[in-house]
Amino acid sequence: MSDVEVIRAAILGGIVHGFLGRRGGVSGGVHAGLNVGTGSADDADAVADNRARAAEAVLPGAALVTVFQVHSAEVVTVAAPIDVDARPRADAMVTDRPGLLLGILTADCAPVLFADPSAGVIGAAHAGWKGAIGGVTDSTIAAMEALGASRDRIVAAIGPCIARASYEVDDGFVRRFEADDPANERFFTPGRPGHQQFDLEAYVAHRVAVAGVGRVEMLGLDTYADPARFFSYRRATHRAEPDYGRQISLIGLARDGNLSPID
Repeated sequence: MSDVEVIRAAILGGIVHGFLGRRGGVSGGVHAGLNVGTGSADDADAVADNRARAAEAVLPGAALVTVFQVHSAEVVTVAAPIDVDARPRADAMVTDRPGLLLGILTADCAPVLFADPSAGVIGAAHAGWKGAIGGVTDSTIAAMEALGASRDRIVAAIGPCIARASYEVDDGFVRRFEADDPANERFFTPGRPGHQQFDLEAYVAHRVAVAGVGRVEMLGLDTYADPARFFSYRRATHRAEPDYGRQISLIGLARDGNLSPID
């Protein structure tokens, strides 16, 4: 659908995918736009319409598959469509089956799309700070390997998420990351007293790279700073809004085996 904005990563240029924001949907109020969050307080029919619009904009006719995201490192291997009411509790998915469109919902966390075009294996991960430090991207890469992918052939793109300038954390948060690896201090810069600014996108890219994925693209799009384009949990909280929408990032394999994006 032409009114749905589909943001694509250069590194995934030959693969059916898209990072979507809030443009092109039917929701109103604080959810205005393409809100796909079934857990939001939005009208259920509007959410269902938005999810259909999102899928149609990226891979028409595909079955959209999502999970019940819980900020974990859990990954599921998808072999068939999953009903929205039967979603497994996980934060990543992989598949080698054509006709499936893997969807990750975010509202500041980092969506990561993976592909090994040679093996015909794709993956999608929801990397909030808990999942990122817990290894959700590592789990995704390992699950892709189990389907025949090779990590040295995998490419990955990190979509719209909260940026360093918008992501203030306290010193206790920083200590948690430095305890995991002292070198993680590079992802923080000083802020107001007792606080620092966290670069989630760079941290996730680092985790993907050290896992052996040689090509990683960061889109550098800040969800918090662009209310016309993206939903943001933190922005909604700071504005004391009653709820917030979720955007979706999608990757799939066409039924005919064609990896090219739909224009």
